[in-house]
Amino acid sequence: MREEPRSQGTAGGSGTGPPQYRPGRAFGHDAGASRAGDPHRSDRRPPQTPRGERHTGPAGRPGTPPPVPGRPAFVVALLSLCAFVLVTWQVAVRGPLAALDERAGRALAGRGPAWLTELGADLGNPPVALPVLAAAAAYALWRGRRRAALYAGAAMALVPALVVPLKLLLDRPGPFTDATGYYPSGHTATSLVAYGAAALLVHRRALVPVAAVLTAATGAGLVLRGYHWPLDVAGSLLLCGAVLGGAGAVRAAWAGRAARAGRAGRAGAGRAAAPGRQRQS
Repeated sequence: MREEPRSQGTAGGSGTGPPQYRPGRAFGHDAGASRAGDPHRSDRRPPQTPRGERHTGPAGRPGTPPPVPGRPAFVVALLSLCAFVLVTWQVAVRGPLAALDERAGRALAGRGPAWLTELGADLGNPPVALPVLAAAAAYALWRGRRRAALYAGAAMALVPALVVPLKLLLDRPGPFTDATGYYPSGHTATSLVAYGAAALLVHRRALVPVAAVLTAATGAGLVLRGYHWPLDVAGSLLLCGAVLGGAGAVRAAWAGRAARAGRAGRAGAGRAAAPGRQRQS
């Protein structure tokens, strides 16, 4: 009995001829043939989002949400403000934290080499810190960064506007003296803003750590020489952190809004030019 040849279109067939097209079935890599969510989607099909606009996660996977402009600066500002309010409240009511601070200040005063701690405390003097900021602002102006130099000068002018009223309001006595008006520390605020702004104006990556070291040396010298209580220094750092973090968050939000407006304008211009290119073709 002779066996009939099997059709090559039958599933599982082993014929040697080319595969036959069957209606109702799509080839796996036909462009646009597969539906959304199909695992066999063609690579030639353009994605919904351009690859250059995708934000990848730590593992390089696409589709992660884009970063929110200014969020880290806003978090720093919020945490600094909350801590500053807590410390200021304790100083104002002479609470347990203020009492512990005074005991620690008396224990720390006089420690360390006198010449070194005095040098650290002097770093916060305006005659020392302000020329550094002025030189950095002049360099930024020479490089054409006039707006950045203006921001740095405004931040420095904001220091006495914030610190002096708080000193008068809280009227905290200093260590080993009957004089008042020691909280928050103006020298610490001057050091942080002057050296930090100078570092940002000249070279962020290389000089920001140097500015942090100079500010820490200023605070340590003020406490070890007995010029300020530790909370005077901490409160000043927290106040400046809240102000500078808030300014950074606002600046980042403005920059993100301007970037989104620019992208929207370029996209609108591209859509407007598309019909003209189609008529020419």
